[in-house]
Amino acid sequence: MLVIPAIDIQDGRCVRLRQGDLDDATVFSDNPAEVARRWVDAGAERLHVVDLDGAKAGRPVNHKTVADIVQACGDIPVQVGGGIRDEDSADAYLSTGVEWVIIGTRAVNTPHFVEDLCVEYPGRIIVGLDARDGKVAIDAWSKLSEHDVLDLAQKYENDGVCAIIFTDISKDGMMQGPSVESTRELAQAINIPVIASGGVSKLDDLKTLARYQDEGIQGAIVGRAIYEGGIDLAEAIRHFHGDPIRDADAT
Repeated sequence: MLVIPAIDIQDGRCVRLRQGDLDDATVFSDNPAEVARRWVDAGAERLHVVDLDGAKAGRPVNHKTVADIVQACGDIPVQVGGGIRDEDSADAYLSTGVEWVIIGTRAVNTPHFVEDLCVEYPGRIIVGLDARDGKVAIDAWSKLSEHDVLDLAQKYENDGVCAIIFTDISKDGMMQGPSVESTRELAQAINIPVIASGGVSKLDDLKTLARYQDEGIQGAIVGRAIYEGGIDLAEAIRHFHGDPIRDADAT
């Protein structure tokens, strides 16, 4: 079970939103790269980064900040989303050292774009499906489309994406628990991994999601909970993966 810390960037700072509202942001740090190092030191195996300004603008805005995070992470892989709506933007991030790019709005509005990217960058394209009441949201969550989550996920699997990040907007940043059944239903409908996002507030939430690993839930993105102390990241990682230092000493 992957426990993936989230770093959301707005105006070059590390923030957290509530229900995707760009006007309801809590600033946690003016130095996102420093935050990334903290999560890496805690044992993170992957980082999730979102350019919130990019999502709103429709193009990457905080590219330098993302590059600084990648450098700070060393060998720990980074996945990045927010405003990646053309091949040049995807290529620029991948060339910086980002391991996976996350396509959101453009995947819904221009479906063949995902297929083309998967051909060009096999194994490095993730689609983020952000939903409310089963319908996919676009444009930084400001609009609801008519597309059904399960139908789109199956299409993207056929296109060659390597994973789906599923966010229930109503849960995001609210610290009320993840949408377990919706996430499980999605994981059962496709054969590629699903990463849960939104609502995780305590270790028990992660344990609940972990029950369905065999059904396709690969991990969970955690945000506000690790910033406000609801989850100790190092403790959560040890729970699922053991203590790497202690395990090495034992051998």
